[in-house]
Amino acid sequence: MANIFPFRALRYDASRVSVGDVVTQPYDKISASMQDRYYKASPHNLVRIILGKAEAGDDGERNVYSRAANSLRNWQSEGVLVQDAEPSIYLYMQTFRVPGDASRTHHERRGFIAAGQLEAYEQKVVFRHEQTLSKPKADRLNLLRATNAHFGQIFMLYSDPAAEVDSILATSRPPHVEVTDEYTVTHRLWRVSDPATIARVQAAMADKKLIIADGHHRYETALNYRNEMRQRYGDAPGARYERVMMTFVNMESPGLVVLPTHRVVFGLAGFDVTAMLGKFEKYFDVEKLEHPERLESALAKLCEAGRSRTALLAVTANANYLLRARHEQESEFLTQQSAQQRALDVVQLHKLVLEEALDMSEEDIRDQKYLKYLREPQEAVEEVRKGANVAFLMNPVRISQVRDIAFSGEVLPQKSTDFFPKLLSGLTIYSLEEATQPALAGGR
Repeated sequence: MANIFPFRALRYDASRVSVGDVVTQPYDKISASMQDRYYKASPHNLVRIILGKAEAGDDGERNVYSRAANSLRNWQSEGVLVQDAEPSIYLYMQTFRVPGDASRTHHERRGFIAAGQLEAYEQKVVFRHEQTLSKPKADRLNLLRATNAHFGQIFMLYSDPAAEVDSILATSRPPHVEVTDEYTVTHRLWRVSDPATIARVQAAMADKKLIIADGHHRYETALNYRNEMRQRYGDAPGARYERVMMTFVNMESPGLVVLPTHRVVFGLAGFDVTAMLGKFEKYFDVEKLEHPERLESALAKLCEAGRSRTALLAVTANANYLLRARHEQESEFLTQQSAQQRALDVVQLHKLVLEEALDMSEEDIRDQKYLKYLREPQEAVEEVRKGANVAFLMNPVRISQVRDIAFSGEVLPQKSTDFFPKLLSGLTIYSLEEATQPALAGGR
């Protein structure tokens, strides 16, 4: 089912640059301020390739994509980026604390990076769990055409209750790369080039189905590019463009963390809290919480309520309201949803709250006309204090729900999952071209 392959990654030579100064968060998580900071960190920071700045006079030939291609070529010729000597897979470990977790517990997420065979969704090997938009795919396709390389990994989930793959890759050796990012997440990378070990991992993965956790746009971009190359060169099963760089993580891993993405509603004309609460009572038991300034206690009640049924926390300027969904809900806004979808907190929020109670259209929600998405609950509360209409805080979607929705061929609403932490871009680069510079040997 899942065909994975070793590859000779392009990697930053740590004797030439500080790796912490050149790797980045995924391109779609890079804000304007982060982009500026990355630019200042190093002239070799990967942001100059994956999310370069537009310049005056840019045109069809001179633009962010042509500069990205030039940077890639120059950094290779300078020896800043060097290709590993042997085809390898890469053990990738992240140690982190969950944002907002008062216990400050350390978590560890393990995975491995390899080249994965591109499969159309209809082949039932790779499954998506969210919709994609055309604009980001066009941007990523232009970058791929210009550079002929993949710089970030597609985050893939697979099921391995016995943790067989993790056991095969377990090691006591020091990592080849270790770096701590701006979210205090420590990333470690080990190169695994032993053919026997790689063959064992390939065999263990052969019957797996894959779910895209993060990277839907880049995966579909890689599919589109593969189809372009097939039209140009014909079928070539072993060609580099038939594969894309992936990080594979066991969905049964205790280190797999999904955070909720909270919704802030703003700019609604004639917004009235009392009228809104009256509409909620059609589908929810509404409880006004005491001490609205005590966010932690409100979130604890939200978590407890969510163990048995859908629960949401509505934060207004003067009070917090716990919404507990009634088990039987009849609404025209839910009739087109499957039973699996109707059970999701985020679907009930979108359909019963945003669409029915607050009269937003699906287009309004998709275009974020009245919505802002935030990870941190306190940030959402601050937005209300600054004048937003209301914030809705949620419990995270469970991995079992993501799995069941994806394998049934359905998709979640946008911004339903926030897998934390993100995979760093630039730890490994998958070039679709032959190497033109000396190889990076063994231990660096």
